[in-house]
Amino acid sequence: MDKIVIYTDGGSRNNPGPAAIGVYIETLKKQFGHYIGNKTNNEAEYEAVIFGLKKIKQLIGKEQASKVEVECYLDSEFVKKQLNHEYKVKEENIQKLFLTVWNLMLDFKKVNFQHIPREKNKVADRLVNETLDEKEKQMQLL
Repeated sequence: MDKIVIYTDGGSRNNPGPAAIGVYIETLKKQFGHYIGNKTNNEAEYEAVIFGLKKIKQLIGKEQASKVEVECYLDSEFVKKQLNHEYKVKEENIQKLFLTVWNLMLDFKKVNFQHIPREKNKVADRLVNETLDEKEKQMQLL
């Protein structure tokens, strides 16, 4: 395995508000959706990338991770441009998330970030929305 393809998405309702991440590791045929509390959309997008990179390393092991290229597709052009050093990262809370991603990238041979339209990120987007819908149902029961 030379390359792992991953799709990530993060979303927040009311921005900031209840947020979730969706991660689809296409190469490994794994899907994850997690509620992450109250966050902004951008924080959720970063959290999805962080979760995805950590999960890949956990699934394939650190030694294999160092030999693998990760192709990360996300529908946030803003976050993609920050991760590719096209935009500065000005907000302190985003700087911390950016550094976490940067440190995780060191565990892999290479990590590429590509922007794709939302309609090409359907699996990760669906995972975000299903997770948020489920959380809303839980809150209504309380």
